[in-house]
Amino acid sequence: MRKYWVVVVDDDPASLKTARSLLNTEEMKISLLRSGRELLQFVEHNDPDLILLDVMMPKMDGFETFHRLREYENLEGKRNIPVIFLTGEDDGDMEQIGLRIGAADFIRKPVLREILVRRIQNSIINTEIIENLTEEVITDKLTGFYNKSVTASKMTEMCRIGKGMLMVLDLDDFKLVNDLYGHEMGDNVLKAFAGIARNNCRTDDVLCRIGGDEFLAFFRNTVDENIAASFTHRLNTQMVEQCVKLMGNDFNIPIGVSVGCVPVEEGGDYKELFRLADKALYQVKRSGKHGCQFYDAGLVREEKRELDVEKELGRMMVLCSERGRLENAMLVGQDYFVPIYRYIERFTRRYRKALTKLMFTLLADESVEGEEYMEAVSVFGSILQNTLRKNDVITKNKPNCYFVLLPELSGEEAEDVILRVNRKWEQTEYSSQIRISYAMESSEFND
Repeated sequence: MRKYWVVVVDDDPASLKTARSLLNTEEMKISLLRSGRELLQFVEHNDPDLILLDVMMPKMDGFETFHRLREYENLEGKRNIPVIFLTGEDDGDMEQIGLRIGAADFIRKPVLREILVRRIQNSIINTEIIENLTEEVITDKLTGFYNKSVTASKMTEMCRIGKGMLMVLDLDDFKLVNDLYGHEMGDNVLKAFAGIARNNCRTDDVLCRIGGDEFLAFFRNTVDENIAASFTHRLNTQMVEQCVKLMGNDFNIPIGVSVGCVPVEEGGDYKELFRLADKALYQVKRSGKHGCQFYDAGLVREEKRELDVEKELGRMMVLCSERGRLENAMLVGQDYFVPIYRYIERFTRRYRKALTKLMFTLLADESVEGEEYMEAVSVFGSILQNTLRKNDVITKNKPNCYFVLLPELSGEEAEDVILRVNRKWEQTEYSSQIRISYAMESSEFND
């Protein structure tokens, strides 16, 4: 059995001396205090297992001390330390009051040592059992954060009594982890995120999981935008580092964290504050993700402002149009390739067109140096751009791999494309030491 830490609060020095002699055993660590005020100061920096609290004390009696203790614990988000009331009075009404307001037990003096020790142990054990059961009910098993079922009540209380920042957090492109690496790896990434978030918060900040990859945080007693920005930056940096550890150096999903924030004053309405923080998160998503934004009513008003529609259409056409006469296939980064891929696949299914997907991989002999190899990879990329049509799309998904979309080309037609690419590659100085491997998948829809 572990050693229990018990605090005895009594204004009578003789009673404190008696309590020490009764409880001074190998199973107990004892702290003695003379007033309720001393107790409230004591628990600010200490977390005992149980409090023995005398009812009849001057200035602040045991019942008032108990109420102030619970107010402090609830305000600071701390656990409720079990309290046993002690009294020398033979008053049944007093016992009923003590048990009704939430005491773990009520003991009359004098008391036998064996009975006192046993009732202390029972109270601590029962409290721990209840805390463990409560923890299972309110905690998300995967992350250890508060779960969705208790988030609203917890955050409503936090916004009502405290000052701070409410933040909505969303993992960017997390779905790709599940799609490409499986849900077990997705769970590992969520656990890693939980550890990172917890390590970058203070002990009295609150974290909740409200959806698959959506979270809430409440930072107490600060509305500093720099703190929120620094927190977001650390989350993004450490998330990528942890994902590389989990999935290897070729991990290249643009995973990250977007954060929408709103300042909270005492008496705040959680539902309204959540709505505003969610609007701020939407601004981050629109601006490229992986960032932090405080709610700004001016931005929202700007979005709602009536525009000259024809002028705005012309501006967007100029912004999006290609400059000059471009005849090559389009080589884009993965961030841009993913929505293009989804659009082309939807288009081909809707209009029953053919679509072929190619994966080219460059395989080098051991004698090829790294710098020469990367130069060869770049040359091959140029060959693809110059050989394919301008409505074909290319992305480099690994250092030595190119993924190609060929809209409206059947598998048979794509074979001709592969032959042309290979012929051009054989004309380069690298072809004797670096060979090209490919895989192909075609979808053809016929009326």
